[in-house]
Amino acid sequence: MMWHLITPEYPPQPGGVSDYTQMVANGLAAAGDEVRIWCPRAERELTSSDGIVVHQELGRFTRSDLRVVDRILNQFEEPRRLLVQWVPHGYGYRSMNLGFCFWLWRRARQGDKVEIMVHEPFLSFREGSWKQSGVATVHRLMTIVLLRAASRVWMSIPAWEAQWRPYALGRSLKFTWLPVASNIPVVDSPDGVRAIRARYSNGAGALVGHFGSCDRHITELLLSSVPALMQNGKPQAMLLLGRGSDLMREQLIRQYPEIANRVHATGELNARDLSLHLSACDVMLQPYIDGVSSRRTSTMVALAHGVPVVTTSGKLTEPLWAGSEAVALAPVEDLSGLVQTTQRLLRDAAARRRISAAAKSLYAERFDIGHVIAGLRETNL
Repeated sequence: MMWHLITPEYPPQPGGVSDYTQMVANGLAAAGDEVRIWCPRAERELTSSDGIVVHQELGRFTRSDLRVVDRILNQFEEPRRLLVQWVPHGYGYRSMNLGFCFWLWRRARQGDKVEIMVHEPFLSFREGSWKQSGVATVHRLMTIVLLRAASRVWMSIPAWEAQWRPYALGRSLKFTWLPVASNIPVVDSPDGVRAIRARYSNGAGALVGHFGSCDRHITELLLSSVPALMQNGKPQAMLLLGRGSDLMREQLIRQYPEIANRVHATGELNARDLSLHLSACDVMLQPYIDGVSSRRTSTMVALAHGVPVVTTSGKLTEPLWAGSEAVALAPVEDLSGLVQTTQRLLRDAAARRRISAAAKSLYAERFDIGHVIAGLRETNL
């Protein structure tokens, strides 16, 4: 089979969609399929690999860029399978590239098979300025066009179906959940893990980690919970991991200078170092404003590593999380409960072992990249 993966970002460009697309491309290529990546031009030339060819002609997704892509795409045998990684803000024009959506519709009418992978659906109304509501309206028009083009819709979480299906305007479409897998391989190096614990854990104290980009909402949740966790008289330390962690630490210690010597940040790490730092943590504190869900790569990474996760339940949280016992949950509106749950887990080594085992099992059974590849391929065999 040949796949054409259309994406707004691809490594070395940073981002969750970039990492996800590369994982899917590698998985499809390993299964024996041929993969063509269609993406914007990066700062340096992207290199192809076995089974994967990278095209950088999408540029800034302008009409002229799309005409160039048309000419190249039309050289491939029909029917061409286009798998579009959808985040509305990814395709330029201040996230309002209606022309790109019509281009996909036209490709579909000419015989291409267009499949949409929904990572983010659209902006919400009444959660910002009137300008945001205007953009949200355009996003819904874009959704209508995309659903006219699509032969199938994949979703990072089941909740996206309820948001998107009304814009199919009665058209029968298959919506399928395709969870996001971990993009960080587990590194087995006990000595490396011990060295990291010795560096950050303040002697015999516990080490609480957080991994993520620290967006505005997550930052607010951490600012409200980490100080309470650090000020309970116990010798535990906090380790912030990943891009944006330095800024998060600065905000924390600016407001709470008394915990400065127990809050650490790594900044962006390569995959190997990130794996070792994750494994060094006793617990990962991963609050989300809309609740944990299967689109949260940061939680997927922790599950794959078997590190117990304390997180929030919210409007986007799937039922499987409560039933799996693979994470410890607190309602998103109950930040004191989040702190208390973390403290209880830090005191209970047996509970951490149970959650660790359940996390690894859940990840292997539901979220491993092999399930993603099998799901994509079995619909096209």
